[in-house]
Amino acid sequence: MVANGALYFTNAPKNIVALSAIASTIVFLLILNFFRLPYRHFSGDDANKIIAPADGKIVAIEETVETEYFQDKRLQISIFMSVFNVHANWYPASGKVVTSKHHNGRFMAAYLPKSSTENERSTVVITLPDGREILTRQIAGAMARRIVTYAKPDENVTVNDQMGFIKFGSRVDIYLPLDSEILVELDQKVTATQTILANLSPSNKQSNEEARS
Repeated sequence: MVANGALYFTNAPKNIVALSAIASTIVFLLILNFFRLPYRHFSGDDANKIIAPADGKIVAIEETVETEYFQDKRLQISIFMSVFNVHANWYPASGKVVTSKHHNGRFMAAYLPKSSTENERSTVVITLPDGREILTRQIAGAMARRIVTYAKPDENVTVNDQMGFIKFGSRVDIYLPLDSEILVELDQKVTATQTILANLSPSNKQSNEEARS
């Protein structure tokens, strides 16, 4: 906007001033759209459900070895957020934060598989009421230069609480138990706090309680 004013007062050609004003307006609207924070609320029962923590498109559903925390095989679901998506992140399940750790790294395109382990990223692990743990990883992309994570260890959280924010194109990975029932497909668009990604199998604790009842 300042540049537009400078062009106007230096008697620059009207077409140059007009083009500059249009370009500035487009950039302003894109930034405004990117940083918007809509009200979101999951109104159903989230027990044994994994809810999408981010808006975007499913780019990976696969069995993989999670090497940072679990050190074993997990089901990985990855959501890619373009610059046009809301970039606020929510928790995928309700429980208690076990760990929240930031890692410096590279800034490769977020849709690439290696971005999960080599890019700038932040790892959050949540313990569910039945003792099982879910890992969520915020990953910076080629344009993203900062990840904001609100999660703090020992904090009780719900699927309606914000977990953090990633600036510009990025990705969120969720690591689930192998026996989880996946409810989404590749290339499917998902909405944070609204789309159910997976159902968790009843835990041993739940099965015992149901048997006693």
